[in-house]
Amino acid sequence: MAGLTLTVLDKEYSVHRLKPEAEIPRNILGTSFYSISKTGEELSIVCESDITINSNKVDEGWSCLKVLGPLHFGLTGVLAGISTVLAEASISIFAISTYDTDYILIKTKALTKGIKVLETTGYYKVTKDQIKDGRD
Repeated sequence: MAGLTLTVLDKEYSVHRLKPEAEIPRNILGTSFYSISKTGEELSIVCESDITINSNKVDEGWSCLKVLGPLHFGLTGVLAGISTVLAEASISIFAISTYDTDYILIKTKALTKGIKVLETTGYYKVTKDQIKDGRD
């Protein structure tokens, strides 16, 4: 999968777990990026870390890489390629896919390392103009 560009979203994110019958918190709806997934077992919400949600569990400190798209549905291996490169560097991910593209969350403390390993492959370019100081 050559020639993909990823950009770092300028916020830090948290992954919340709520009971499946919980209502979707309205305070996330006005933000620029959030993701909601519901199953019979849980309601998962990814949102900006500065948003307060009354959740059962939360995992904080995620940065988000967006694959610049839109990506054609027939395109294969995008997530597999990115996740393989990061896994080989012992970097865990939390992936989110939308109709147009993919988002890869990695722990903020691993952001600089993640960018380096992605760019070292020669297949990925990560725009750095939105990265906040202090992330390593």
